[in-house]
Amino acid sequence: MEKPKIRAVEAFPIEQQEQTLICLRDPSGLAPEPVMLGMGAYFLVGLFDGANDLRDIQAAFTQRFGDILPLDSLKELIETLDRAYLLDSPAFAERERSIRAAFLKSPNRPAALAGLCYEADPVLLRAELAAFYDPPAGPGRARSKRASGKLAGLIAPHIDPRRGGPAYAHAYGELSAHQPPELVVILGTSHYSAGPELFTATRKDYATPLGDVETDRDFIERLSARYQGGDLFAGEILHRNEHSIEFQALFLAWTLGVRGYQIVPILLGSFHQMVMAGERPSADPRVASFIDALRATLADDQRNALIVAGVDFAHVGRKFGDAQAVDEEFAERVRREDHALIEYIKRGDPDGFFGDVAKDRDARRICGLAPMYTQLELLRGRTGRLLKYDIAMEPDTGSAVSFASLAID
Repeated sequence: MEKPKIRAVEAFPIEQQEQTLICLRDPSGLAPEPVMLGMGAYFLVGLFDGANDLRDIQAAFTQRFGDILPLDSLKELIETLDRAYLLDSPAFAERERSIRAAFLKSPNRPAALAGLCYEADPVLLRAELAAFYDPPAGPGRARSKRASGKLAGLIAPHIDPRRGGPAYAHAYGELSAHQPPELVVILGTSHYSAGPELFTATRKDYATPLGDVETDRDFIERLSARYQGGDLFAGEILHRNEHSIEFQALFLAWTLGVRGYQIVPILLGSFHQMVMAGERPSADPRVASFIDALRATLADDQRNALIVAGVDFAHVGRKFGDAQAVDEEFAERVRREDHALIEYIKRGDPDGFFGDVAKDRDARRICGLAPMYTQLELLRGRTGRLLKYDIAMEPDTGSAVSFASLAID
């Protein structure tokens, strides 16, 4: 491999035994294991752009560190990364082809993170989920059913349930106190989408350890026929390992069971370019077409529908590119700014919501911008209620992720 090229993977620092290492991780799951690198190796990986050949990389290393890099050492690093499927190479292309074929052939979307982020055994899982409801962080387990009263929307986290479990419990505990929906549109954050497509659907049911949550294929076909902004199924493989919808399907199965309703799982790509340009997403033909198509398809449907956004809020600290590690003062500033943003959600104001994110070019990296904006456009003017807000601190990386649960009436 004369001109190695690193794939689009995450890179973030981790402190181990008073040494800073860089973790390379593929959020898509196509590369199954992360790789830890020292700073010298990470410098080399930064040169793996598909244009630099081995001699260019050796020369850059010598210029930077003053030492000669043995060719065998460089080749060993390349081979290690290629075995880990982190390079854009024939080995990775074959793995991607194999995984894509298996996913498309599968009758459902498997529970990719069962056994990793939550229990895979149904008995243990039920106990784990129930514990999230325990006070003082959780809302309590006893909720009274109401014969009338519907929720129009729900905002729930997509952080690992073991870090954000009480926030999930507040969201889905609120759902259990309302008339159960017959149709649930889940707008999930796509963490590794690429290309021009902003919206990605799947026809597959979502498997959970508690049973399969059924996808409404007919609704999705009607939505696809109306949508003029692209191909809703071009990136269907993105659903394979994306957790933002998987966690919602899990809590729906826990709250409602797996019968009596259907879901419409849609992943949303980044609105980053719109933030940088300061242009409202609804001015983008793809966004406008999707919102119009989904609104019309919902209007034709006579069932009680709920729109769920599976989102997190701020991603700050060294892991996410900030020079400063997150301390309590930094976290308090994030809290204030997040709560100011939440006020726009509570008012049902998508324009104000987007403007608040765009004013500092999304400095906090709001992970759920696209799903929440789309949800707010669909439910424009409906008022929301904050149920739970929290920040998960990551001392090892000097980072933090904030998240919240809200009900939209």
